Amino acid sequence: MTEALEIRNLRVAVDGREILKGINLVVPKGEIHALMGPNGSGKSTLAQTLLGHPRYEVLEGEVIWKGRNILELSPDERAKLGLFLAFQYPVEIPGVVLGNFLHIAYQAVKGTEIPIGKFNRMLMQKLRLLDMDASFISRGLNEGFSGGERKRCEILQMALLEPEFAVMDETDSGLDIDGVRIVASAVNKLYEQSGNQMGFLIITHYSRILNHIQPLHKVHVMMDGRIVLSGGPELANELEEKGYDWLEEQLKAEGVLA
Repeated sequence: MTEALEIRNLRVAVDGREILKGINLVVPKGEIHALMGPNGSGKSTLAQTLLGHPRYEVLEGEVIWKGRNILELSPDERAKLGLFLAFQYPVEIPGVVLGNFLHIAYQAVKGTEIPIGKFNRMLMQKLRLLDMDASFISRGLNEGFSGGERKRCEILQMALLEPEFAVMDETDSGLDIDGVRIVASAVNKLYEQSGNQMGFLIITHYSRILNHIQPLHKVHVMMDGRIVLSGGPELANELEEKGYDWLEEQLKAEGVLA
């Protein structure tokens, strides 16, 4: 059986209010899936829950990865199992040099020490892969970074840690056209570098980043805390053309939504 991230009947509350109302989703390792939906549908709640944010209360369900229910594990244990989250709004940490942060993070996730010289050579390889300037890593972590630079920093972390499965929470948010292409190109490169074995769940409002992702295996739509529709890449373009209101009307007519 193909290894996959499998979400089973996941119900999650935030501050006592139920946001996710029974999510069922399977993303096989080696596939790139997109999760789309309007604001407030629960997409970011799902991302934060998958990686263990303490604010999100799991009411019911399981998330199975490598035969384990990761909801029972701490965030660092999930990272050590090969999971990664690219944040929608990466935080700024003044005084922490990006290069030092990456060295510490790499050792923590991999569970082994690596000499700084060997690590820096590896880091330079990743910078070249992503067409990033080496001066980037001498700056404070997200300190004074533009929105695009923060997102590229997330991509650099992902390239370095080489996770087996990445959740990207609206990484295209706030980016201009060139920024979107840079992020999409990085995803394509990392997927190819993994031998097409890495899994992705790309969470987004719009199809623009998905137009640059190759291959895109499947698109899922979330509304009101549920997955209401799944389809091929063409579904993203249809949503871009007709909008979420159109889909909501269709689903209400079919009795899928109340």
